[in-house]
Amino acid sequence: MNADGSSPFVRPYAVTGGRTGSSGHLAIEALVATTSRGRDVMHTLVPEYEAVCRICREVRSVAEIAALLGVPLGVAGVIVGDLAEYGLVVVEPTDGDAVPDIQLLERVLSGLENL
Repeated sequence: MNADGSSPFVRPYAVTGGRTGSSGHLAIEALVATTSRGRDVMHTLVPEYEAVCRICREVRSVAEIAALLGVPLGVAGVIVGDLAEYGLVVVEPTDGDAVPDIQLLERVLSGLENL
């Protein structure tokens, strides 16, 4: 927040140019990390892109990035997609065909029911 109460970030559609998806499919669980090039140039980027590069100095999922930036998943996906195209972040592919561990899911469900 700025001193006047306004946000230093611009509206999400302005950053993404109205785009709601990146050029490739980007799963919300995909892991993102800033490259060395991204660390070197992040201070020259627009605030939203710089924020993603800073956040991703530690590996984060697209969902975490959206939550930490306070933007919709689609917007985070566009920003991450753009940064990946520029070589400023690397996105680890997810195994979309992997079968979930049923025992793990049952433990999670049990834990949620106990809340």
